[in-house]
Formats: sequence, C-alpha cells, structure tokens
Amino acid sequence: MKYPIYTVDAFTENVFGGNPAACCPLNTFLPAETMQLLANENNLSETAFFVKNEDSSYDLRWFTPEVEMDLAGHPTLATAFVIFSELGHNSDTVHFHTKSGLLTVVKKGDLLEMNFPARMPLACVPPEDLLQGFHPKPSLVLKSRDYFLVYETQEDVENAIPDYNYLNKVDTLGIIITAKGNESDFVCRFLVPNSVIGEDPVTGSAHATLIPFWAQQLNKTEMTSIQLSKRKGHLWCGFHGDRVTISGKAVLYMKGEYFL
Repeated sequence: MKYPIYTVDAFTENVFGGNPAACCPLNTFLPAETMQLLANENNLSETAFFVKNEDSSYDLRWFTPEVEMDLAGHPTLATAFVIFSELGHNSDTVHFHTKSGLLTVVKKGDLLEMNFPARMPLACVPPEDLLQGFHPKPSLVLKSRDYFLVYETQEDVENAIPDYNYLNKVDTLGIIITAKGNESDFVCRFLVPNSVIGEDPVTGSAHATLIPFWAQQLNKTEMTSIQLSKRKGHLWCGFHGDRVTISGKAVLYMKGEYFL
C-alpha cells in the first residue's frame, strides 16, 4: 500500500524556517505501533496522522519519534495548512477531534489561527536537577504540563545553556524557558530532555502555557511571540480565559508517498 505524505514548515513563511512537521492523511488510522514507527522513520519532532469524518471534521493524532502526544501545536497548524491548500477544503474553518478535545483552526488571510485549551503554570517545588541544569539560573520556576522557567531578559533566554546531564534526570515532557521580548511581547525556547529532539524549533503547545502567563504579567490579551531556536518561529497570540488562540503562517516543503 502507498500513502500520501506532506512536510510543512510551520510558524514561518520561509522554507527552512519554523518547525517542520510530517502530515499523513489516512482513510482509517493505522495501528498505533505502525504510526509510531513511521514517526520514528520521519525523524521530525512530530508526525500528524488525520482521518476525515463524514461531517468534514477530522480525527487527528500526533507522534514524536518516541511517543504519542496529547497536544501538539505546530503539526496541527501544518495539518490545517495541508487541508486548506492541498485537499480542497471548502470552508475557512477546520475542526479536529483529538486527545485534548475539539480543536479548531480558522484561516484568516495568510494566518492560520488555532484555538487551544489554556494551561496556566502554577507554583511548584523545582527539582534540584532542573535548577542545576541551567546557566544562568531562572528567576522563577512554575509548572503546567511542562516546567516553566522565567528569566529577566531576552538575552538570558538566548544565552541559557542547558546541561542534559542534569535535565535528563527530570521527570517531565518538556521545559519552557521564557522572558519579555525585545522585538515581541515575549520570547521562549522549548527543551525536551531524554529525547532525540533536544530543543524543539517552534512549539505551539507550549504557548498554551505561555499565553495565559504573559497575559497576566503584561495585562494584555493580544500578544506576539518569537521562539528563539536556530530556525526561529513567529506566533500571534490571544488570551480568552480558559482558551488561547495561537496563529502563524506555514509553507509547503515536500509532498510524496510512503509505502507499507
């Protein structure tokens, strides 16, 4: 059997920028073990698999090279881009049924706006290995799904050096580091210990935590974000109480087929 596959650079308008995701439309989901093997073979931070329903909504699942995710931003954006630009979707809105509930993506010009549940970070007692794993040290540590480290300046985030000898001992999916931005409202990086990913180029799901935090800190409901990876990502953010909107651009890099 042969199946279509697309690779899309998300949260950028330039090929080789943002975060690449593989997007795989299916008639029915393959066994989870097979989708996990495909994600590992693709060796991108995430591969999205999606199945169209009779009402033109989609079931959507996300896999890193190692695990299935409960929420993932950039492959959702990438999948919506494929549905809008390659699969002839006849509406400006697409609905996804996921492990995190119903997610909606709306096409607004050249921006794709995702609607995600908010995840406000809360006070926590940081493990010593987390604190030892960064130089310089953060000024504040909170936690939602991921540990959330706040720094004083954008330069602190840019210059933070993770030590995975310590971070690989921390029980967490990811680590967000963030500060107020110089050219945007806030900046961030996203680190993934115990993973082939290491540092994710652009992380939509992390903004489900970043947006409510910075909305409170800045007293703003509309903000911009730059993720300071080598590829960089640009995001437009909105805070709506228990929901957030995360918008970005995307560009097609590759399309083809895989064979099973």
